[in-house]
Amino acid sequence: MAAHPVDEKLPALKMATSGLQHVAAMYAGVVAPPLIVGAAVGLSTTDLTFLTGACLFTAGLATFLQTLGIWKIGARLPFVNGVTFAGVAPMTAIVASSHDKSDALPVIFGAVIVAGLLGFLAAPFFSRAVRFFPPVVTGSVITLIGVSLLPVAFGWAQGPDPKAGDYGSAAHLTLAAVTLVLVLLLRRFTRGFVKQIAVLLGLIAGTLVAIPFGATDFGPVADADVVGFPTPFHFGAPQFQLAAVLSLCVVMVVSMTESTADMLALGEIVERPADERTIAAGLRADTLGSALSPLFNGFMCSAFAQNIGLVAMTRIRSRYVVATGGGFLVLMGLCPMAASLIAVVPRPVLGGAGVVLFGSVAASGIQTLVRAGLDRDNNVLIVAVSLAVGIVPITEPDFYHAFPETARIVLDSGISTGCLTAVLLNLLFNHIGKGREAHDVTHPMEAGEEIAVAH
Repeated sequence: MAAHPVDEKLPALKMATSGLQHVAAMYAGVVAPPLIVGAAVGLSTTDLTFLTGACLFTAGLATFLQTLGIWKIGARLPFVNGVTFAGVAPMTAIVASSHDKSDALPVIFGAVIVAGLLGFLAAPFFSRAVRFFPPVVTGSVITLIGVSLLPVAFGWAQGPDPKAGDYGSAAHLTLAAVTLVLVLLLRRFTRGFVKQIAVLLGLIAGTLVAIPFGATDFGPVADADVVGFPTPFHFGAPQFQLAAVLSLCVVMVVSMTESTADMLALGEIVERPADERTIAAGLRADTLGSALSPLFNGFMCSAFAQNIGLVAMTRIRSRYVVATGGGFLVLMGLCPMAASLIAVVPRPVLGGAGVVLFGSVAASGIQTLVRAGLDRDNNVLIVAVSLAVGIVPITEPDFYHAFPETARIVLDSGISTGCLTAVLLNLLFNHIGKGREAHDVTHPMEAGEEIAVAH
């Protein structure tokens, strides 16, 4: 009896090239969170390279867990795992609230460990409770993730140092605009593999354009070692602060919700529908991968939905192809020189590509909202209020200045506050008393085929 395409092992060359394609499709998404958080902490170029390599390494380990699986852990579907975008805003809020920036990463790592372990224990229950997270909730949250990250891209576009005299100069903004245009042209006039890696190619092209202007520094590559290992707890032993833990527990709920949507969508694409057992196993892989990541200086992990789009486009459904991609991620994490390449890319170039990358996250949230039944007033109110609450920290960063600093770790994250608001309002309008309507509480991922780029 022939193996299901998901369990098929392809010839070595095709396995390798297809695996590299998955890495290329998600590489920019994996390195963006450590760049954002590392810059907020004020890491040196060497430490920033180390943090980026650590996130690549842990993404590879999490991908192994998800695709190959052990015991009841892993969906055993062609899933790529990596650092989730959902945690970026809360993590930068933790950095901003830290009196000593050197403690920020240990506090983040401690919170990720706790959130991961709690998520692992909650996985089987969550797989049965996802009806409380319908598209109106997940769509609102995914939209907020993109909107919350766009200011980061705008900051990058202005230059590397806000205190520098050339910050926001015409040269920097032009370089960002050129990169954005290059990405758009690649997306418009290319096909297949080249189109899929348009953001990565745009970063390369923008960096080449920047060389004559002296905006590119190849020092990090020259100084990096060829071989290295992400030393456990390189930035210090994890610290556990209640407010930070609560903030990232909210992110874990968001991440588990998104992963559930991705599993349902991917199950349909590969013709192996994800049942409750598969979802629980997949969530265990996400959460265990997240809990283990801080050991090697990585952040919270989640499924990368853009790779689901790649599976749909190529029709290569083998989970071993994605596992091969995970192997490449591990190797890149063990090669600091490879990880340092991203440090070469000028910030304005990252900013131009970030507009597409982060804007796509917001757009995918809107796609989900389109299928969320916005013809019903209840859902319109849920979206309106949750988006408004979530946008407050973006438009008015000091809005909660009168609150205790521990509370601000949660309040200053638009994603966390927006998610909590959406969940509570959905319960109020669609689950409690007369507001409950059968259609509003159907399976939350009825829009599962929509491919979100939200990690």
